[in-house]
Amino acid sequence: MKAILTAIMILAISQTVIFAQSGTLSGKISDAISGDPVVAADVVLIKGGFAFTSAKTDASGKYEFTKIVSGTFDLKVTHKNYKTFTKSSITLNSNQSTKLDFVLEPKAVTTVVITEPESKEETITVSDCNRSYEKVKCTGGIAYSPAGTGYYAAPDDAGYVDFNTEDYDKINENVFKEVLNDPLSTFSVDVDRAAYSNVRRFLNQNTIPHKDVVRIEEMINYFDYEYPQPKDEHPFSVNTEMHDCPWNPEHELVMIGIQGEELQSESIPACNLTFLIDVSGSMDSPEKLPLLKQAFKVLVENLRPQDRVAIVVYAGAAGCVLESTPGTKKETILASLNQLQAGGSTAGGAGINLAYKIAMENFVKGGNNRVILATDGDFNIGASSNAEMVSLIEEKRKSGVFLTILGFGMGNYKDSRMEQISNAGNGNYAYIDNILEAKKMFGKELWGTLYTIAKDVKIQIEFNPAQVKAYRLIGYENRLLNKEDFNNDKKDAGEIGAGHTVTALYELIPSDSKEDVNNIDPLEYQTTNVKSSGNLMTVKLRYKEPDADSSKLIACRYKRDDIKKSKISENFKLAASVASFGMLLRDSENKGTATYEATLAMAKDAKGEDKYGYREEYIKLVEIAELLKK
Repeated sequence: MKAILTAIMILAISQTVIFAQSGTLSGKISDAISGDPVVAADVVLIKGGFAFTSAKTDASGKYEFTKIVSGTFDLKVTHKNYKTFTKSSITLNSNQSTKLDFVLEPKAVTTVVITEPESKEETITVSDCNRSYEKVKCTGGIAYSPAGTGYYAAPDDAGYVDFNTEDYDKINENVFKEVLNDPLSTFSVDVDRAAYSNVRRFLNQNTIPHKDVVRIEEMINYFDYEYPQPKDEHPFSVNTEMHDCPWNPEHELVMIGIQGEELQSESIPACNLTFLIDVSGSMDSPEKLPLLKQAFKVLVENLRPQDRVAIVVYAGAAGCVLESTPGTKKETILASLNQLQAGGSTAGGAGINLAYKIAMENFVKGGNNRVILATDGDFNIGASSNAEMVSLIEEKRKSGVFLTILGFGMGNYKDSRMEQISNAGNGNYAYIDNILEAKKMFGKELWGTLYTIAKDVKIQIEFNPAQVKAYRLIGYENRLLNKEDFNNDKKDAGEIGAGHTVTALYELIPSDSKEDVNNIDPLEYQTTNVKSSGNLMTVKLRYKEPDADSSKLIACRYKRDDIKKSKISENFKLAASVASFGMLLRDSENKGTATYEATLAMAKDAKGEDKYGYREEYIKLVEIAELLKK
């Protein structure tokens, strides 16, 4: 029987100094157990706590830095399959060549199984890993070994690793609420649209997304709807429509649509923007940092002379790579973006602190002050848990600086974290899966993305039990509020940008339905008296102006005949189709008779003019999902 072995990193540093005209730093990085070269490791030189430059090992495990400047540096080596290695206080000279070799300890071999393997069953190759693992059957169970090493590690400690660590919050779908017992429905508006483009990413890769990827309200709100512009003192209009429910003819479907005021570019105050860009090692893939830089270039091209941009980056530490620069100097801003490279760990908390500090130093009173955080969300240094990040953002929210979060990448994407911190930070959240999505956000919808016309927007609907037996809000599960929160101006809620639309759907069970929706015993100590009224519902909204602390109230009462029209609008057809699509993707217990065929028919019927082709693209996504489901 083999004795317990613990893999110990052995540092083998050989340093050779050769005088030359141009200084270099080079070396080789190897596996501590097998001696094989470690390919695609990130080697970062750090100066003054900030990532100075980075390199990546080649197929031979070799790395090289050229044109070295004199100074004292820290060096960090990271790789997703190995423990991080650091070496402090390395003195380099511009007229010398220095060689440093290292060995890294694999993460996958930390504990060795005591029992000898009985028989090998198969050899497997782990996804996204440059190492093969032998799977063996032991007297103590199944174990795994890096191929050819002879060391067999327990699965809990090593082994069959799933390198897809994407993270999504669990969604517990809203259920039907009986109006007699629960007449008020209260939620925060949500103009986030990340779920739609993320679902698109999965479907375009011929994969049905996990149900928790699908936030139905974000899919509905991805699209623009033809609601009328506001005509009174409020910055948005409120619109309603009701028809029979497509997936349950015995039910009704109510649509509530909010249209933000469209503003021309010259009406938007000066922008003080701080780009906060994740340049850690996890961002080093084509769909991450390279796409991120292209996305920001779209924004930079649309800057006005009165706008200003600062750029903060973070990896193992945070630093400012561009002080606040006017929009007239686009070439300077673009040059700073072009020089960014990925490498190192991810100190997201430090980056956020620095970005808000710089935003406050350049704060424009009465202007549009905003931090734009671009990342895959994989924070791992300093404040990094969801709770820590939310607390940090809640504190920064008091500064008057708004927040936009842009998500990039796949494999380690942390959707749950980014959604939570955007909700906490007077912000919006989008997922960029391709350059066309960047063009949509920073071209067509630029000021809706960047300029808030109303903050802390809350909706509260009261249904009339004489008209409605029960209701179900479709989506918005993570934006629900207590009924007491509606009148509490200290309670944070969502924001609406210039020109944005927000759409919500309620599925209603009419009051004369025989359907049983409540298995609660009758109350013994109170009775409910229903007030005689011809109204179906009352819709109330509260919002604050961007720089205000007190909210304003809008209240509208609707009769059934006022909103149930004979002709169904394209707005209604599209929203109902997307809701049906979301329920099918989630395999919702509330999907009723919904089918991909019916969903597709509604989508085609709602295509309309489709100036930018978004609805046509949606039709194709429904077709892809239908084929994949078959």
